[in-house]
Amino acid sequence: MQPTDLDASANTGTIAHFNQRTQRRPALITISHLEKQYGGEYLFRDLSLRIGDDERIAIVGPNGAGKSTLLKIILGLVDPDAGEMIRSRSHTAGYLPQDGIAHAGKTLADETATAFDDLLAMHARAEEIAGEIDALVAAGRGESPEVLDLVDEMGKLQHHLEHREGWSIGAKVEEVLFGLGFKAKDMQRETSEFSGGWQMRIALAKLLLREPTILMLDEPTNHLDIESLTWLEEYLKGYDGSVVVISHDRRFLDNLTRRTIEIANGKAAEYKGNYSYYLKEREIRLEMLRSSYENQQEAIRATMAFVDRFRYQATKARQVQSRLKQLDKIERIEMDDEQGSISFDFPQPPSPGRILMKLEGVTKAYGPEPVFSDLNLTLERGDRIAFLGSNGAGKSTLARIIADLEPIQAGTRTPGYNVIISYYAQHQADDLDPKKTVLETLEDAAPAGLQQGLRRLLGCFLFTGDDVFKRVGVLSGGEKSRLALAKMLLVPANLLILDEPTNHLDVKSKAVLQEALRRFTGAYCIVSHDRDFLEPLASKVAEFRDGHVSLFLGGVTDWLEKQRREREAAAAAAKKSSKGPVPQAAVPTKVSVAKPAPAAAAKAAVKPGTRPGADAVRTAPQPHDKDRKRKEAERRQERTKRLRPLQTAREKLEKKIAEQEGRKKQIEASLGDPAVCQSPERVSALSVEYRELTTNLAYSYDEWANLEGAIEQADRETAG
Repeated sequence: MQPTDLDASANTGTIAHFNQRTQRRPALITISHLEKQYGGEYLFRDLSLRIGDDERIAIVGPNGAGKSTLLKIILGLVDPDAGEMIRSRSHTAGYLPQDGIAHAGKTLADETATAFDDLLAMHARAEEIAGEIDALVAAGRGESPEVLDLVDEMGKLQHHLEHREGWSIGAKVEEVLFGLGFKAKDMQRETSEFSGGWQMRIALAKLLLREPTILMLDEPTNHLDIESLTWLEEYLKGYDGSVVVISHDRRFLDNLTRRTIEIANGKAAEYKGNYSYYLKEREIRLEMLRSSYENQQEAIRATMAFVDRFRYQATKARQVQSRLKQLDKIERIEMDDEQGSISFDFPQPPSPGRILMKLEGVTKAYGPEPVFSDLNLTLERGDRIAFLGSNGAGKSTLARIIADLEPIQAGTRTPGYNVIISYYAQHQADDLDPKKTVLETLEDAAPAGLQQGLRRLLGCFLFTGDDVFKRVGVLSGGEKSRLALAKMLLVPANLLILDEPTNHLDVKSKAVLQEALRRFTGAYCIVSHDRDFLEPLASKVAEFRDGHVSLFLGGVTDWLEKQRREREAAAAAAKKSSKGPVPQAAVPTKVSVAKPAPAAAAKAAVKPGTRPGADAVRTAPQPHDKDRKRKEAERRQERTKRLRPLQTAREKLEKKIAEQEGRKKQIEASLGDPAVCQSPERVSALSVEYRELTTNLAYSYDEWANLEGAIEQADRETAG
C-alpha cells in the first residue's frame, strides 16, 4: 500500500460543534450523519465532523472505535453505508497509513524527490525549450515568432519554479530526510534495503514535501525515535495547512494539536483544546452526564412504580396509559461502559545485590558493521533507565545483550547477585501457544496467589468479555503483543527489560502499565520513544550515539533540553563557519523597481517657472502667486515629512533583502557541496537556517510591498 495523495475532486467530510474561530474558516471537509457497520456492529451512527483550514486536530478514542476507518472514509478509500460527504475543490489530502508501505527501484534521494514530480517535469521542459531555442538560433531563425513563444514559455516556467523554490529541491529533500533520521550515507542506497519502519519514514518524507492542504497521519510516531519525533513535532507546528492525526502519544498530541475529536460509541464529540484539555473537559462532561442519567433513571423508576401500582385499576387506566406513552417518548441517556480505576501491581521482586549487571569492553557487530566497540555499562539496584537514540543505534541490541539473548564478539557480561531478569519485546508474541486461549495463557504463567486477578489484568490490556476465551492463533499481531506483555508482567523479577512496550497499547492501557512501573520496587531499562510514558519513570538516560553509550543523570525532559542546546550550538557554529562576504544587490531579485508615481513624473517634466500643461510658456507673476507658492511649500514640506521615513525604511529593507538573498544563495551552494553533505549535523543546521531564512524573506517581501503601497498612497495624497 502506498501513501495516498488525493486531489480536490475526490469525495468528502464534518463536526457538530465548533468554535467561532473555526466557524470563520472555510470548511475543507464536511461529514454529515455518517454511518458505517461491519457484521451488524455499528462503528458510526449519525456521526458529523468538520475540518477547516489551518487546523491541528487529534482523533482519539479506544482501540476498535473506528478512528482509522474514519480517515479512510474521508479519503474515499472506504465507502460509508450512509451519510453525506462534501470536500472543497480547493484542497488536496495526503494520507499516511499505520503500515504496509514499501518502496523499491530507486535510491533514497531519487524516491523522495518524486514528491516534486511536477517541478522536475518543469525542469525537464525548461531544458527542452533551451535546446529548441538553440536549434532555431543556429538555423538563423532567432527572431522568429516560434522563438518568442518559447522565450515566453520559458519565462513562465522560471516564474513558477522561482515561486515554488524549484531550484532547491535537493536541499528540501535532505532537510526532511535528515530530520527524520536518515544519514548522508543513506542518500544513494536503494530503497529496497530499508526495513519497514524506515520505509514508513520515506513515505512520510514524501508527504511532507508534497505539502497537501490536509495531512492525515495514522500513528505517525510508531516508527520514529525520540529525536526524529521531536523534529516532526516542530515541523508540523509550522506546517502551512491542516493536520489530522491519530496517535496514542499524549505528549505529541499536547504539543501539536489545538482541537480534539473523540470517536466513541459511534459518535464524535469535539473538545476545543489539546489532549490534556480533552481529558479534563471530558471528566466534567461525564460528571454532568452521570448526574442527568441518575435523574432520568429516578424519574423512570417513579413512573414505573405508579404504573405497577395502578395497572389493574380501571379508574386509573387512562393515567397509566399516559405515563407509559411518556416513557416511550423519553430519549434515554446512555452511559459509556467504563472500566473505572483499573490497576495492577507487579509481583514482589526478590532482593538483589547492589550491582545488577556489569558490561565491560563489550563489542557487538553484525557482519563488518560494528554496533558497539569497547562498551562499558553498569546497572545498579533501583536504576530506572530510558534507552534513547536514533533508530539503528543499537538500543534493542543492548537490551537483548543484557537479557543474555544476544551473543557478543568481545568483552564480558557479568550478572550481579540474585538477579532475575524479565524481558519483553514484540517478537515474543511468536512464542505463544496458538492452541491455548488468552486466559489459559496467563493461567499457565501466573504464580500462586495471582490467579484471581487475571481477568482484571487482561482487561487492562484490552481483553474484555468473551475476548479472554479466544484462541491465541486467531489474534491479530497487536493482540498477541499485548498478551505477551501481560504474561511477562506475571513473572517475579528484579530487573525488567522492556523493548517498545507501548506500541500496541491505547492510552488507558499505557496509564495502567505506567502506574504499575512507578510502584515497582525493582530496576528496569525501557526502550521507547513515548516521552509522556517515560517522563515519570526514568531517572537516567542511556544515550546511544555513534557506537557509544553514555549515561545521563536526569529525566527525559532534561535530556531533550540538553539535545536542544547542542543543536543550537551546532547551528551557530555552522553559521559562523560558512558565513562569508555577502554579495551586494542594489535591488532585491523578487522586487521590481517602482515606476515614478504619475504626479511625481509630471512634476519632473515641468521646467522651472512653468505650470504643468502650459507647454513651458513663461507667464507673468499673478496676484495670488504668493499664496500659491506658500501652499506649494507647505505641500512639499508635508510630502517630505510623510515620504522620507517611508523611503528610508524601504532603502533599509532593500538592503536587508539583498543580504538575506545573498545568504540564501550561500546556503544553497553549501548544501550542494559534497564535503558539507558528509556532516549530517552541519547539513541539519544549515537546513534549519535555510527554512527560517526562507520564511523571513517572505515576510520581508510582504513588508516591502506594504511600504511601496504606503509610499504610493502618500505620494497621491500630497501631490496636490
